[in-house]
Formats: sequence, structure tokens, C-alpha cells
Amino acid sequence: MYNARDVAVMRGKFASCPVILVSATPSLETHRNVDVGRYEKLSLTRRFGVSSLPDVEAIDMRLNQPTAGRWISPRLDKALRQTMQAGSQTLLFLNRRGYAPLTLCGACGFRIECQSCSAWLVDHRESSLLTCHHCGHQEVRPTCCPRCAAVDSMVACGPGVERLVEEVNKFIPEARVRLMTSDTIKSGGEAKALVQDMLASNIDILIGTQMVTKGFHFPSLTLVGVIDADLGLSGGNLRAGERSMQLLSQVSGRAGREEKPGRAILQTYLPEHPIMAALIGGDRDTFIREELEARREASMPPFARLVGLIVSSVSQQFAFEVARLLVRKAPAVDGLEVFGPAPAPISLLRGKYRFRLLVRTPRKFGLQLLLRSWLGRVELSKGVSVRVDVDPYSFM
Repeated sequence: MYNARDVAVMRGKFASCPVILVSATPSLETHRNVDVGRYEKLSLTRRFGVSSLPDVEAIDMRLNQPTAGRWISPRLDKALRQTMQAGSQTLLFLNRRGYAPLTLCGACGFRIECQSCSAWLVDHRESSLLTCHHCGHQEVRPTCCPRCAAVDSMVACGPGVERLVEEVNKFIPEARVRLMTSDTIKSGGEAKALVQDMLASNIDILIGTQMVTKGFHFPSLTLVGVIDADLGLSGGNLRAGERSMQLLSQVSGRAGREEKPGRAILQTYLPEHPIMAALIGGDRDTFIREELEARREASMPPFARLVGLIVSSVSQQFAFEVARLLVRKAPAVDGLEVFGPAPAPISLLRGKYRFRLLVRTPRKFGLQLLLRSWLGRVELSKGVSVRVDVDPYSFM
């Protein structure tokens, strides 16, 4: 796995040629490189042609709750209908595939998990299967509880995009609805056909996951509704705030890309969150400054470097022992800190137990030679592997 941006910059350096990084939502590393003069910043202050940025508003779901069994709030439902009456299109965004992320027994509380991964199985009604999105395992949805044998007790909890399609079809039956996810669009031809239907106004409401957030230009799309704007804010990920800002900015930007003005409605239980305030006020610069300052105070990238070490094995004991050995053999070098080992957020993946170490060093540090020497001093048990991720983007 590699970062395409970093590889492009590296190749530009090798070839002694300029590299142009283009993004509406640059990373914090890129902003930092601009601040220190390593990169030159060129800004586009407005959209192309006559289009303007959409108005962004947040719906406080504590005060505007949907009725039982629904996930679309009354205000967003009203906006959907008004958009249809005006002859325009809507995008509903929920970054969660399938029908529901969890199936549990209403009688005893048993939750159906993947046997090979520390993850719940996702209910996919299109295929009538429960699926693990990490290893691909699939099984038929049971009619009775595997633990207590209660009949017809298995309940789908939470919404996925398939459930949104069901909801819209039930309450706005006149709407022409299409779903766009990696489960439903599996080829370039299918994607092209869907885009052509959008451009021909054969679709009123497009429902999708992250696949719909980038690169699409639909002139008649004037409303974007984000069903769960808080989805990416939790989990303890260093980049959670940055990623959420990027994703919500990108999906909001699908609205109002030509003459018709656009609006984006974010359903949230945290309307006071700095990310929501930045999106509503169109003030991403303040969020970026505050996020950079928080990273500086915590000595985290881009003000330091991180290396992720994932130790994995089918034997939990062997994996943990090697992880502890790595800590004991860590080089005694000024500025190098080792955190862990701790179970990875996905502690079991494809039948292997995983432990994570996180290494922090100053920015200017000879990592490659140090890592090679360090790992060379550790004898791995049979069946144990160590994956090294320098400047990790994911912490799973």
C-alpha cells in the first residue's frame, strides 16, 4: 500500500520537474508544506462559470427526530419533495453499504459476528445474505436465533443505503430511485449507464456511499442530504476530523454545479461540532488552523512521523509474544517512542489475531535503516508476520 500523492512528489523530485497537486480538500500535510514554504499555493476563489457553492445547513436530530422506523428527518423529507416538485434531483449520502450494519436477537441480544474477523455481519437484502466487509464471508440470514433459538427474533439494527431505498420507495413512491455502491455498480459500463440516466433526468433521487462523492457533475442535482454526518467522527482515529471534513465537503459539493443553486443538509446529533460549524459557515480555514494546532500540541503528523507495526498470526499467543519482543528490542534512540502493543481495532482479521505498535519520531529521522536494523534483531515465530506502515493513513 502506498500514498499516490507522496509517490508523485517523489517521482517529480527524481525527474526534476514540477508537481501540481490538485484538490478541493487538501490534507493537513499539504497545508503544512504550504505554511513552511515547501509548496506554493494556487487558489481558485470561485467555481467555474455561473455556479456557486451550495448553502450548507445542519439538522439537529435531537430536535427533529424521524418517526419510528424512519431515518430521514421531517425537514429533509420536506426538502426532498420540494426538490422533486421543482424538477431537480437529490443525492442522499450514507457511507454504509447494505441494508443494516448489525443483526441481533430481540429476545437474548445475540449479535451475529464474522467467525474470522472481529466485525459484525452486514445485512444485504439485495442478495439475502449476511456479509463480512473485511474478509468476504457470507451466510444466509437465520430465521431463528443461533443462541437461544427464538423464532423470528432476528432484528436489523441501524440503516444502510439499501434501507434508505426501501424508505424512500415506501413514503415517496412516485420518486424514481437508484442506488450507487460498489455492490450495485460493478463495471465501468454500469457506472456509465447510471451517469447517463442522471444526466437525462431519469432519476429523481440517487442514493449512494462514498462512491458518489467525487468526480460526478450532474447539472440538475440541487440537493444533497447526508443521513448520518457524525458517522466518521468517532473511533479514535487521528485523522477522523480531517477525513470527515474532506468527505462532507466533497459530497456537499455535488449540489448546485451549474445555474441552479444548491443546498446540502447534514443530519447530525452534534451540530455544535467544529466540523459542522466550519461547513455551515464556509470557514474551513479556521478548522484547518485549529486541527493543525491540536496536532502540534500532541506531537502528531505533520509535526512528527508515525510508523505502524501490525503483528499477526493465527495464534493469539504467538502474535502477542512477538509484539512484546519488538518493544523490548526497540532501539534506544533519542526521540524514538514506542506505544503498545495493543490489540488492533480490528483485532481478528481473516482468521489472524492482530496486535499494533505505534512508533513516533521527529520529522527528520532516518527511519528506513533504523527499522531494518530493528526488525532484523527480532526472530519471528512460525506463522507470525509483521507489517510495517510508514506514515500510516489508516489506523485499523
